[in-house]
Amino acid sequence: MSKKKYIILILVALFTFSLGADAQQIQTVHKVKKRETIFGIARDYNITIEDLIGANPEMQQPGYELKKGSTINIPFPKQNTQQPAETAPVAPIKTSLDIGVMLPLHNVDGDGRRMIEYYRGLLMAVEKLKADGISINVRAWNVAQTDDINTTLIQQGADKSDIIFGPLYSKQVKALGDFCKKNKIRMVIPFSINGDEVERNEFIYQVYQPAETFNQKSVTSFIDRFSNCHPVIIDCNDSTSNKGTFTYALRKKLEERGIQYSITNLRSSIEMFEKAFSTTKRNVVILNTGRSPELTQTMHKLDALLAHSPGYMISMFGYTEWQMYEKYNQNQTYFHKYDVYIPSSYFFNEQSGYIQSFQNAYKSKFGVDMMNALPHFALTGYDQGVFFIGGVYKFKGQFYGARNQIYNTSLQTPYHFSKTPNGGFRNDAYLLVHYQKNGGIETINY
Repeated sequence: MSKKKYIILILVALFTFSLGADAQQIQTVHKVKKRETIFGIARDYNITIEDLIGANPEMQQPGYELKKGSTINIPFPKQNTQQPAETAPVAPIKTSLDIGVMLPLHNVDGDGRRMIEYYRGLLMAVEKLKADGISINVRAWNVAQTDDINTTLIQQGADKSDIIFGPLYSKQVKALGDFCKKNKIRMVIPFSINGDEVERNEFIYQVYQPAETFNQKSVTSFIDRFSNCHPVIIDCNDSTSNKGTFTYALRKKLEERGIQYSITNLRSSIEMFEKAFSTTKRNVVILNTGRSPELTQTMHKLDALLAHSPGYMISMFGYTEWQMYEKYNQNQTYFHKYDVYIPSSYFFNEQSGYIQSFQNAYKSKFGVDMMNALPHFALTGYDQGVFFIGGVYKFKGQFYGARNQIYNTSLQTPYHFSKTPNGGFRNDAYLLVHYQKNGGIETINY
């Protein structure tokens, strides 16, 4: 086909589609490249996955695959997915940034000790940003669980803040949110909370992602990456597990797409266990628990399977908490052996020179090691400090935490935010941590 005819066909296709899609016009046609994903294409064009699928009805068909060389319609972003300046009427940023911290900063209980470590990491971020030439003032208030946060808000300096990090407790969110809205202060809720105040308050940045949202991202990324594989779901007989929500949603989506899968039991004999695996496709193993003992038993079971019948192609799709198990019981070796993918919003790479330097600096400055927790609270404070304070400094009143508004690369947790329809901003960051068979570790950002 001549180049001229090809261009005419594209123009005709665009015109034809636009006749039936008045609400969502097409801005261009994209030719799919090798290894591109639906997630990645939507991200590159600043549109949602739903918008992309809506502009390409064939994507909803069972068994649809994104193939190199195929063309897909790219719609214009819907208006409510944009982040124009008027959506968050933040007061003009001064030459010196004033930062407030309203968290339980005490040594009375675990919450206080964890927040002290978070605050120390935030101070290390401030130190780094000051070295970059940014003038920053920090005020911190100890706001315990039983405190009325309104008594904190009337204290000197609170209303002069450009950003407030806090609170930790859900019952304090509305009062602080109303205060920040009144005084045009960005409010960063750094950890998990209950409630949906972010849906009504344009000054709130909510870092925590609800479990149902994260599960849906995990299901979508699984389908996106493993649609040509054979899923094997293993019942691990764990009555305490809460992973059934994910495996149920995954099974439903697999059935919608016409993707065959198998279910087996961890207690099955090797002969029965083997019947669940495909000899022609890569098998992707999913457990219905996130616990360490069952994970270890499964890996030993896979060892026995391969000893009995070598040649099976096996990968595993796990859970965020698996990162905690990596360094125990030779799990790191197993993670590479079984090509493990871990969905997460963070990744702690202990072998990274940057991480090691941070750990050493933290101990030198505060005289103690960071807590043995994932994600690490000090690194969380550091990453959030650099992201928000650096972002506000760099982008001034136009900072919304978008994907392209990064002041510096994060050490542990990437962030990017999307605006809710009538309120503030919710963290959308999601990645797959891939333990490659060659010993490398790949982080796939969506």
